[in-house]
Amino acid sequence: MTEKKNSSEAVQKLREATGAGVMDCYHALQEAGNDFDKAVSIIREKGFSKAEKRADRETGAGMIHSYLHNGRIGVLVNLRAETDFVVRSDPFQQLAHELVMQIAATAPKDVEALLAEPYIKDESRTVQDLVNEVIAKTGEKIAIKEFSRLEA
Repeated sequence: MTEKKNSSEAVQKLREATGAGVMDCYHALQEAGNDFDKAVSIIREKGFSKAEKRADRETGAGMIHSYLHNGRIGVLVNLRAETDFVVRSDPFQQLAHELVMQIAATAPKDVEALLAEPYIKDESRTVQDLVNEVIAKTGEKIAIKEFSRLEA
């Protein structure tokens, strides 16, 4: 009974850390021999392959997210997904906010440059990694259509 309880606690902890489904977490932990960090890596790798499979889909829904920093720097980002349901979801909304913060801090020249940048909150990951994680969580293609940054 203790082993099963530990297993369910580990699955829950992994879900909270990655946003992956219960069975994905369970299988990743099994594959990793109950090594939490290795399981996180496995889930991220699977998330990236899911993102690649969705690359050809259309992004018909979207939102414009804005950020103003001390009245000096303004950022708008046009973030797209396949459905309105995902656009209204917490992971998508959080991604939009993280992107405008990234753009305000680093002033990338275009979307490609933005996606290749190290993520400001964790430089071991890129912005593309961040987008791919949300794609894995939501199950839909997500794309940054455009952004604008103004500085006074």
